[in-house]
Amino acid sequence: MGHNESTRARDSSSHAGHDHDHGHGGGSTSSRKLAAVSVVNVVGFLVELAGGLAFGSVALISDAVHMLFDALAYVMAFAAARVAEGYGNGDRWSYGLHRLEPFAAFLNGLLLLPMVGFILWESYQRFLEPVAIGTGPTIAIAVGGLLVNVGSVSILHDDAMSLNERGAFYHLLGDAGGSIAVIVSVLVIEVTGIRVVDPITAGLIAAVVAWSAVRVLRGSGAIFFLETPLDIGEIRAHLEAIDGVDRVDDVHAWQICSQITVATVHVETGVETMAEAEAVVGRAHDELAGHGVDHATVELSPRYADRDVHLNTHCH
Repeated sequence: MGHNESTRARDSSSHAGHDHDHGHGGGSTSSRKLAAVSVVNVVGFLVELAGGLAFGSVALISDAVHMLFDALAYVMAFAAARVAEGYGNGDRWSYGLHRLEPFAAFLNGLLLLPMVGFILWESYQRFLEPVAIGTGPTIAIAVGGLLVNVGSVSILHDDAMSLNERGAFYHLLGDAGGSIAVIVSVLVIEVTGIRVVDPITAGLIAAVVAWSAVRVLRGSGAIFFLETPLDIGEIRAHLEAIDGVDRVDDVHAWQICSQITVATVHVETGVETMAEAEAVVGRAHDELAGHGVDHATVELSPRYADRDVHLNTHCH
């Protein structure tokens, strides 16, 4: 395959079968889910906060604060999803504004951290000075909060949740666990009369919140710092097994957001004609798509003796 043919093969490899439409269907469904969950959780927060203040349960107040920050997180996730869907497509933004998704998720994780501090402080104060708790109303409100969380989980749960939806999902699981802990702690206090169970329960809720924050921060941080989401060794082996591929060099893969995976690959081949070269490129694209790559660039070139010089020149 001559130099001109090689150049044309490299050019066509960037576009074969890929129109670079970053809409990624299902985004509007995602934003509607997040909007519904936001509204439900704002209402749940108001009810739990009023109940915690009225009936003296710091565990219920901590669960309410947890729900408030979750609601704010869902609002931010909803706003990011809507902006990414409606704006940023075109030549100015190469991949639209889909980077807003991991950015919003990272902020959501950060929002959880001050909440942990608040809950622990309130728990400490109640540990020093336990107060009486209105058992019946507190349990009723906690059960209502649990129903809110279970309903929100059912709205969000899906086999293909986005990063923001997964972040919200973990928040909701923590909320549901918090509501259950409040119910159990109030029953224990009613039976045993040991009031320190309430701040201890609040501390356990804080631990769940911290775990949620770590999960969200790790997931969004992996995208921000371009952690490879694929097994590069496996991809390299599969590509080198393709008929016409002699060697695979310089494989890179990263994510724009949780639903857009990008990869670039340098492939050496010994094929002689343009038709054969295009067939190799097509098979490479198909293989990468099978590994979950949404946008791939396959650079095709003949084998050459100065391969190392070429790669060093291109800063790889």
